[in-house]
Amino acid sequence: MHDANTTEPALHPDTIAITAGRPPHGPDAPMNVPVHLTSTYGAGGALEYGRYGNPSWTAFEDTLGALEGGRCVAFASGIAAIAAVLDLVEPGGTVVAPRHSYTGTFGQLEELESKGRIRAVFVDITDTAAVTDACADGAMLWFESPTNPALEIADIPAITRGAHEHGALVAVDNTFATPLLQRPLEHGADLVVHSATKYISGHSDVVMGAAIAASDDLAAALVHHRSLFGAIPGPLEVFLALRGLRTLPVRLERAQANAQELVRRLTGHPALDEVRYPGFGAIVSIVVRGGAEPADALIERTSLWVHATSLGGVESTFERRRRWPAEAPTIPEGLVRLSVGLEHVDDVHHDLASALDSLR
Repeated sequence: MHDANTTEPALHPDTIAITAGRPPHGPDAPMNVPVHLTSTYGAGGALEYGRYGNPSWTAFEDTLGALEGGRCVAFASGIAAIAAVLDLVEPGGTVVAPRHSYTGTFGQLEELESKGRIRAVFVDITDTAAVTDACADGAMLWFESPTNPALEIADIPAITRGAHEHGALVAVDNTFATPLLQRPLEHGADLVVHSATKYISGHSDVVMGAAIAASDDLAAALVHHRSLFGAIPGPLEVFLALRGLRTLPVRLERAQANAQELVRRLTGHPALDEVRYPGFGAIVSIVVRGGAEPADALIERTSLWVHATSLGGVESTFERRRRWPAEAPTIPEGLVRLSVGLEHVDDVHHDLASALDSLR
């Protein structure tokens, strides 16, 4: 018999991904919040107009917010979410960021700095002391862990404490890890950002982003930015992203298992100088011996692996990152970032290993 004096155990993240953001249970109640294809609402309520809210957004935001442990605000893209978070920095403020990071973040920081809007300082995110020192006059510490595509790991609690001691906000791009593998808000971060295009949606069919705030004030500022500047997600995109989020636990479990086995099999391959893997997640970076030319040849000689710039889908994709002029020059020319998918690991390994063997 249930004891009313006992506390119900907290739900596991796998369960939250399935149950959060659902309509109330009841006879003939739908299992899912429907797609609300409307631009206008009757006057006198909380919504009024489609730029200010949509029930489809709310279901997604409730679910991802519950997983990250904060208040989620959905955006039209990951880059739109990044822009909203960086807009929290007052004019002339300093943003401390990793020297290796998503090129879209680099692009925004460089653009804002060129216009005198902010000052950008780039650091080795693995050097905790250097990061903390750089935050001495910082307005925001922005970082990824693992970094893209170097896969470096930050000491999230330590650098968050250091940044806060200097009065800086802390924002973490959690796209690679997802809230199932790490929850930066639990370590004191103020904001988390996702390219929901990637693992959250998980099927390479949605462009969307999200930012999750630890406080109501920060969440309100993000909503204000979205409403004022219009970087809103479409109702169908949000519906698809939420459908993808429901299966994130099983997708990530399989992709991570594949990645770990692939790392085990590839380590020591004579065509590789290095296999980089942080120990969790489904992103692996390999450094092909000889640089850009053999790395490009590798990409041309596979049949299952898809040459594509995005990641986090059910299919295995890869690309040589230095083919992009905006990629950091400290990334090796031969570095190929792998997004390991859900295929059978024997098949993706055979396809990649055969291509690597042909380089010798």
